[in-house]
Amino acid sequence: MPSFERVASAAEAREASPQVVSVGGRTLGLFHHEGEFYAVDNRCPHMGFPLTDGSVDDGILTCPWHHARFELSGGDTFDPFADDVRTFPVEVRDGDVYVDPDPERETAPEEHWRERLEHGLQESLRLVIDKAIIGLDDAGVEPTVPLTTGATFGTQYRRMGWGSGLTTMSAMANLLPDLRPADRRRALAVGLGAVADDCAGEPPFFVQDPLSTDRVAADRLIEWFRDTIEVRDADGAERVLRAAIEASQTPREAGEDADLDEAALVRMFVAAATDHRYLDTGHRLDFVNKAVELLDRIGWDHADTVLPSLVPALADADRAEERSSWRQPIDVAALVEEASDDLPTHAGAEATWTEPDDFVDRLLDDDPHAIMDALTDAIEAGATGAQLAGAVADAAARRIAQFGTANEFRDWNTVHHTYTYANAVCGLAKRTDAPEIYRAVFDGAVSVYLDRFLNTPPIPLPDPDGDRDPDTVLDDLLETFEVEADETVGAAGRHTAEYLASGGDPARLKRALGEVLLREDAGFHPRQNVEAAFSRYDAADEEERGRLHLVATARYLAAHTPTRREGEQTFRIAERLNRGEAIHEA
Repeated sequence: MPSFERVASAAEAREASPQVVSVGGRTLGLFHHEGEFYAVDNRCPHMGFPLTDGSVDDGILTCPWHHARFELSGGDTFDPFADDVRTFPVEVRDGDVYVDPDPERETAPEEHWRERLEHGLQESLRLVIDKAIIGLDDAGVEPTVPLTTGATFGTQYRRMGWGSGLTTMSAMANLLPDLRPADRRRALAVGLGAVADDCAGEPPFFVQDPLSTDRVAADRLIEWFRDTIEVRDADGAERVLRAAIEASQTPREAGEDADLDEAALVRMFVAAATDHRYLDTGHRLDFVNKAVELLDRIGWDHADTVLPSLVPALADADRAEERSSWRQPIDVAALVEEASDDLPTHAGAEATWTEPDDFVDRLLDDDPHAIMDALTDAIEAGATGAQLAGAVADAAARRIAQFGTANEFRDWNTVHHTYTYANAVCGLAKRTDAPEIYRAVFDGAVSVYLDRFLNTPPIPLPDPDGDRDPDTVLDDLLETFEVEADETVGAAGRHTAEYLASGGDPARLKRALGEVLLREDAGFHPRQNVEAAFSRYDAADEEERGRLHLVATARYLAAHTPTRREGEQTFRIAERLNRGEAIHEA
């Protein structure tokens, strides 16, 4: 039952309207307007300014700080950037004003914050998104909930489908286990904010119906998909894909082969994305990998929402064999085609090949023929796609770790694209043993070769003594991210290597790098780079190989920091509001 408490005499409240009253542990604004009394939470839901400092006219309460407007009787806002203000029942009894400080909420906190998250995405409002992520986390909601919301929104409201926003969100989700608990919701906010930015002002994605075929074999659907992508028929490819997804989710009778499963869907994309070379500087295959990683988190029952969003850009992709760098002075595209003609049926179910000690060095050779020979010899000896993808990723990390700062700054993107592509091939190679994985490996190796001029001369890899205090080294490393200078890039790599060689905890190092990444306006590429490096470090079977990836990403991060940290400021405002702090009081 409502529990009303006296807050003021009616006469005083009429004369001194508005006024601040405290009741039931709450601070409310009490207003008398047009003969009625109204009580509202005195903190403006936008940024916490006292609403009693505002004005009321024609039943509308206006906050004076950012001019958010609220319907006084019900609290509904007129402005998308502000949440509704909470109102409280008021009664007048025997000349006194009573307020119920604890009325029943119309919506549970989880439902409220989910609605606010959707609203923040629709309007691309970072503060609203940040507050919603914090609210959901405080309500004990698992990360899969906002991730699913982001996936649904991001695939529905961007005509060209999956882009950098959803890739960022998936990467941030992958980082969660490596972050400080306090940074995990910040990572989700970064990811959801990137989705909102990517969709802002974009036309929606219109869904095609699946083909109504019944139980078509997986190989036939894969061929249809490849054929439609080949001729850039995005609508036809989407219909084929949706038919495959529908078939993969259809229950089968006992004893019937499940030839259409998650692995077949992955193969469908890998095959189409490797029929031509290194699509869109590697982004297409990287986006495929991030999409399937996101499905691992939110559930493959969302495949019909997520996977079709990959089709438009895949059909429209730039093909590397059409660029002169892949044709002259050496036709490296032709080398890949020749090597692809003789591939085994499967990319090695079980490894029968042991990687030679100098194999990564051979992948960094100046002769592309020697590189392709090394790969094809390894395949003949039984190397799996996953083994070779890992070696190419190590070679790509070397390009970043030895990148010379005398190059143009934008050339960081060149070595970065190769690296994230190679990491994507590693991820996809764990999901399918289709021979097309080898073609992706070849493309990655060629891109590593084409990046060789960015290691001219190569910066020496750090060779630390390992006799310093790890805490001191970590402090030195963190200082490199506070200064914008070429020399800090090399210092970041040396400090990272020294920290690990001195017995520093790799998990602590990753938490520190994650904290740096999330506080900066890092942008798409650094977020990709750090996530890929953590993934490759975890996959490394030798400490030295794993260290290379952390050294490389520390250098890359140092080259892109510090920034203005606008996103950090917005998130801190959201955190302070959540704690009830008075933002306007500095």
